[in-house]
Amino acid sequence: MTKKFVSSTATRFFAAFSSAAMALALAVIATPFTAGVGFSEEIESSIARGGRLYDKWFKVIGAEKPSETHPAWPAANEKKSGNATHRCKACHGWDIRGSDGAYKSGSYKTGIAGLTAFAGGDNAVVIAAVKDDTHGFTGMSDQDYTDLANFVTRGQFDIAAIINDETKVAAGDAAKGEAYYNTVCARCHGLDGKLPEGLEHPLGALARGNPWEIIQKIQNGQPDEKMPAMRAFGIETSAAILAYLQTLPD
Repeated sequence: MTKKFVSSTATRFFAAFSSAAMALALAVIATPFTAGVGFSEEIESSIARGGRLYDKWFKVIGAEKPSETHPAWPAANEKKSGNATHRCKACHGWDIRGSDGAYKSGSYKTGIAGLTAFAGGDNAVVIAAVKDDTHGFTGMSDQDYTDLANFVTRGQFDIAAIINDETKVAAGDAAKGEAYYNTVCARCHGLDGKLPEGLEHPLGALARGNPWEIIQKIQNGQPDEKMPAMRAFGIETSAAILAYLQTLPD
């Protein structure tokens, strides 16, 4: 009797356990997977797109290219006009430092401040500034404004620690950069950095001449092109690629 009782009890226990386990498994399978469950919200893709908007917003959103000089463009700068003056980078610089950075001199000298003070700030403040009477960028979507604001508030990095202001030399690991470039970039740009056809200047020359622009494009991609954005792999990866590009021929 005892053995039969134990056997019967065990059978009922395992049957109940199996039913519970099966119910739990079915519940998990039936629950739709939600991206972000157990993870922080993915923001790198938004920041990268914001960087492309900062570069040339009208190209990214497919808007008509401005033909008139932006109303807020300083009259003192007669070297630039037309659509070039509508790009965020034209006033605030590729290094985001405006008059305190690379654009303190040269053809893009405007005397306009950079945006470093907005790092870690409130997106709403940035969006309000983009829409104000000075900037006048009112034709974008909510997602466009959010992406651009994310770039300004969450996408900045210490660019002065990577690129020497005086020599323009990048501090990245060129040996690692060679491996990154040859496996990710060379299929489109060639091992010597002279592709695609029609490229105005070889990448080596561009990387030595304006490394601030190149590292932003490595990080965020090229507006309206299928160029991958390396931002999610960390700034060290982009700095390494830049350092290697500076070794390529003119």
